[in-house]
Amino acid sequence: YFLELQYKGTNYHGWQRQPNAISVQQVLEEKLSLLLRNNTEIVGAGRTDAGVHAKFIVAHFDIDVNIDEIDFRYKLNSILPNDIAVKNIKAVKEDAHARFDAILRSYEYHLLLEKNPFLIDNAYYLRRSVDIDRMNEAAKLLLNHINFKCFSKSKTDVKTYNCNIASAGWEVKDGHYIFYISADRFLRNMVRAIVGT
Repeated sequence: YFLELQYKGTNYHGWQRQPNAISVQQVLEEKLSLLLRNNTEIVGAGRTDAGVHAKFIVAHFDIDVNIDEIDFRYKLNSILPNDIAVKNIKAVKEDAHARFDAILRSYEYHLLLEKNPFLIDNAYYLRRSVDIDRMNEAAKLLLNHINFKCFSKSKTDVKTYNCNIASAGWEVKDGHYIFYISADRFLRNMVRAIVGT
């Protein structure tokens, strides 16, 4: 089954299960295991860093029984914390894989131009002005490269630092800057490092 999810990442140390910190994956696995009365593992389409929110992310779990998808979604949402929501559950082919079948991943990074207490968990308050035209020129340069080791957190366990960026750019909307980036994959802390640079 594929799960279509949303979550607010403020209270979590990212998507992936970790030995000494709470993660979105851990909470979902615990609640799924409780409902299914069986130890159930879940695989996400990607990983988010600590504090990162997901408007849309897909994950999958494998079970040998059929479930009523609407009823199961209702039950799962009833026991999940308020900052994690299952938007849809659907049966997929046995060999479908949330991570390996994903062809594109996208991030938005929001920078506030004015201090706003209502957006504190969703954007970074930038205390100085920037030149968005020059930032967009720099963003276009990303499309000319494949190896992004310089934007990856050090001591990361990956086989390659290659990422195929499909699009990257800045937009001004509703009083803040939004950086949009899409690629086949991202490295750990890659988007934060690009935005900071």
